[in-house]
Amino acid sequence: MTTEVVSPSLIPTLPGHTYVSEDIFRAEQEHIFEEMWFCAVRTADLEKAGSFKTVQIGRESVLINRTRKGEVRAFYNICRHRGVKLCMEESGEANRSFQCPYHAWTYDLEGKLIAAPNLTKMPDIDRNEYGLVKVHVREYMGYVWVCLADEPPSFEEDVMGAIEERLGDLRAVDDYDIANLSLGRRIKYDVKANWKLIIENFMECYHCATIHPELTEVLPEFADGLAAQYFVGHGAEFGDDIKGFTIDGSEGLDRIPGVGDDQDRRYYAVTIKPNVFVNLVPDHVIIHRMFPLAADHTIVECDWLYLPSVVESGKDVSASVELFHRVNEQDFDACERCQPAMGSKIYAKGGVLVPSEHHIEAFHSWVTSKIADVPADS
Repeated sequence: MTTEVVSPSLIPTLPGHTYVSEDIFRAEQEHIFEEMWFCAVRTADLEKAGSFKTVQIGRESVLINRTRKGEVRAFYNICRHRGVKLCMEESGEANRSFQCPYHAWTYDLEGKLIAAPNLTKMPDIDRNEYGLVKVHVREYMGYVWVCLADEPPSFEEDVMGAIEERLGDLRAVDDYDIANLSLGRRIKYDVKANWKLIIENFMECYHCATIHPELTEVLPEFADGLAAQYFVGHGAEFGDDIKGFTIDGSEGLDRIPGVGDDQDRRYYAVTIKPNVFVNLVPDHVIIHRMFPLAADHTIVECDWLYLPSVVESGKDVSASVELFHRVNEQDFDACERCQPAMGSKIYAKGGVLVPSEHHIEAFHSWVTSKIADVPADS
């Protein structure tokens, strides 16, 4: 006689303090954001030589720029002389160099120290050794990814592997040719919630029928509570009467040529830890990048990407933008509603995950493993 093993309907979440503790957040900054590949900027934002962006990654400000050779470089945004923040602006264009506003130490676009007051009288200063400190850089899917670790983890395993794990085949995302799409719209969201709440929300659809009426109209199966990420390789099908991934189900824009018939009229979602969501539909791609700034504060930048011909022709993309913009607002409002309760004594041991959310447990285990040395009562 065999006994059937029944999986529990409810399994525990992370405890509440992990969403509000400054010690936990500091550990996440150090062991997650500062050690993993972090998607920082869109490559096209560095349009020409001298173009730069500054990005907050964990506890560090990072300066990313395009050199005169057309290559992308990244450095800690810190002058080597007295530690002043080199570039205060979020973006801009340097002529040929970056100059510290304090003592005028000057660095070329490759990070080399090229000038400073009385530098010629200090011949023992090695201009390369005292140049800007470099950060590891990779370009993928039209974005610049940086890693602050001395020895970065495998990009192929951590980033590309996450896509393969979700879609079953890396070629499935290659079909969308994301690197060669053009930016149709960018919206920045200021979310008063912990970054983990945002990831958990994106990974599950138990809430979809409650707060996403427009999304479940386009993707009826989401009303059943199972997100696309619940099944490897699965793409949620458009409703029978839906013509495009738009706010009203109206016709979409020009289909991306590489998208096959098996991917048509489907939505795919991918989470790439620690800060990226990739959303794939036949005529555009939506990329979310999270920038956790505090235990209860996260900036999310969302890009809507279309075929260059669509953007250049000035076609109206508002119907497709509005759908996910509304989803974003609904999701982030839900996360902000959760955040105040994370510090409540009622939530000290956390909450529970129902069966359609059980896959989130893997994310919780991953976070816990990354910050295992932080005291439990932090």
